[in-house]
Amino acid sequence: MAKRTPSSEVPAPTAGRSRDIGIDLGTANTLVYARGHGVVLDEPSVVAIDSRSGKVLAVGAEARDAVGRTPGSITATRPLKGGVITDFEATEGMLRHFIRAARGGKGPGRGRAPRVVVCVPSGVTGVERRAVLQTAARAGARSVRLIEEPMAAAIGAGLPVHEARGSMVVDIGGGSTEIAIISLGGMVATRSARVAGDALDAAIAAYVEREFAIAVGERTAEEIKMSLGGDEPVRVRGRDKHTGMPKVVELTEEEILEAVEKPLQAIVDAVRGAFDDCPPELYGDVMERGIVLTGGGALLHGLDERLVKETGMPVVVADEPLGCVALGTGRCLEEYDKLDAIFAA
Repeated sequence: MAKRTPSSEVPAPTAGRSRDIGIDLGTANTLVYARGHGVVLDEPSVVAIDSRSGKVLAVGAEARDAVGRTPGSITATRPLKGGVITDFEATEGMLRHFIRAARGGKGPGRGRAPRVVVCVPSGVTGVERRAVLQTAARAGARSVRLIEEPMAAAIGAGLPVHEARGSMVVDIGGGSTEIAIISLGGMVATRSARVAGDALDAAIAAYVEREFAIAVGERTAEEIKMSLGGDEPVRVRGRDKHTGMPKVVELTEEEILEAVEKPLQAIVDAVRGAFDDCPPELYGDVMERGIVLTGGGALLHGLDERLVKETGMPVVVADEPLGCVALGTGRCLEEYDKLDAIFAA
């Protein structure tokens, strides 16, 4: 079993400082941190839109529950792919909803607009950065700053990022895997791979379809992935592609591991590749302190042991891997005016 690092503490509520908001804008889930109050919102990054009027009908869990169950005029979509925005209007509507919820339901014109910090993958282009800035501004932010996800994850995991010693973090989200070796408040070596939890789900769905001729959806594939480590085979219900009738099959752990092997190896290769640009002194620090896993993918059964075997490095899992990026963003918010160096350009 992997050791776990203590997570950073959420600051106690502070009067008059809740206007600032930090957003972990993830492909699968969005977490919002309100300054002085901690993480106040954790919702799926899903939007339901009326295709006739373009109006946003539902956001978050309500919209996620509508996936696959909506009439033709309503589309439930995930507006981010691979950690970046692919549907600007849907993302704007989603951000507007989340910002309003984090401010206690205050809409436009009710109180001063918040300053917002948004996490972005380390590998985003200049165009993608500008898209995030503009989308957040249109959603109601007074000013917007960006922080790269691996830096936020490292801060949220309690790593000493400002020390002259190397720390390595691997943040495995829904759309991308962010890897960084950090020292003196900067990222010395980085890797950003557009393969993560979603790719694992897609690989499982493709395997079930190929081997058993059953069509399964995203949520079923995710449930299969999360069942890794269980003692019993997983019962999978779906539609037989040949007959159109319901069909039930059982998947063993070996079959699930076979299904996810290709994207899993891609994640491992990305982690190993980060060492290519690592100075020898920091390499020794990482060997001593270990690789820290954050994000939902850190919870994948057996991943830590796989990385130990493939890299020869000790691997630890953050105490609250799902919330590390949001917590790191929150710590930056608490020192908003003092930490220019860590914000992305």
